[in-house]
Amino acid sequence: MAPTNHSSPEHHEAPRTLEELRTLSIAISRGETSLHLGPKAQGVLSQLIELSGDQSLLSISSLARRLEVNPSTISRLARALGYERFGELQSLLLSSRLTPTRSFYRQHATAALAADKQDLHSQARQLCGEHQHNIERFLQGLSNDDLETFADTVMGARRVRLHGVRQFHAFSSFLAYGLGMIRSDVGMLSDDSPGVAEGLAAMSAGDVLIAASCKPYTRHVIEVCKAAHGNGIRTIVITDFSSSPLVRHSDIVILAPHESSFISNSMVAFLAAVECLVNACATVAGDAAAQALSRRDQLIDELGIEMS
Repeated sequence: MAPTNHSSPEHHEAPRTLEELRTLSIAISRGETSLHLGPKAQGVLSQLIELSGDQSLLSISSLARRLEVNPSTISRLARALGYERFGELQSLLLSSRLTPTRSFYRQHATAALAADKQDLHSQARQLCGEHQHNIERFLQGLSNDDLETFADTVMGARRVRLHGVRQFHAFSSFLAYGLGMIRSDVGMLSDDSPGVAEGLAAMSAGDVLIAASCKPYTRHVIEVCKAAHGNGIRTIVITDFSSSPLVRHSDIVILAPHESSFISNSMVAFLAAVECLVNACATVAGDAAAQALSRRDQLIDELGIEMS
């Protein structure tokens, strides 16, 4: 593990709200703060933020078991963040409403394969409950500033391109469709490697790339974000944790949880995020979005695309 440089409390003011803690975590991942944490400590911090309000936070021993680390790791992290003791960080994280402990957390396919074949509805009910929990966590971590910054950036750009692979290809396609309803020059960055390079080369400083991935992260998407960000393209990443490797190569970050008993990474909270983001863009655009939607409806009628 890389050595961790712990700043002393007198040189670093400890975050006093969950939003401040999340902002600091993102800044650490981007290397924008004097506070430096090793990769393991960054991962623990991002998981602590996601667990805000969870019952496992009631004791440092139960939290350590949940995160599969030593209690001393958590204590050192708290001091590095500027708190005198873990209890101060614990109080901040517990300020959110306590949520039920979920023994199936992070089990993915194991839960589905072990489910009762005679009670598939019970499995579906559990899965839907997890989705609701993820959407609630997404909303808790989303601020009005996040939505406004995303909308202003996307609607003010000359062109917007989206990129995601595997499950996130569908996510990116859905977001591209929604944004394409209310503004022009929105499209997917090609899945083909030469196509991706050509697509990035056609973009200019100030254009926007929206990329998405979650753990386990796709190396190709990280490299695309790095190349785009390094060439002055405004890069928006939609990912799961503030310690995500995409964060370092971004201008704007939107975080969405995905842990559930689905056999793969759940996309429900991510898709909910799409609808929230597109609606925010439409609201900010106002009359321009209304005109784009009216023109779209007019062409659909002229071409007889939809059946009455």
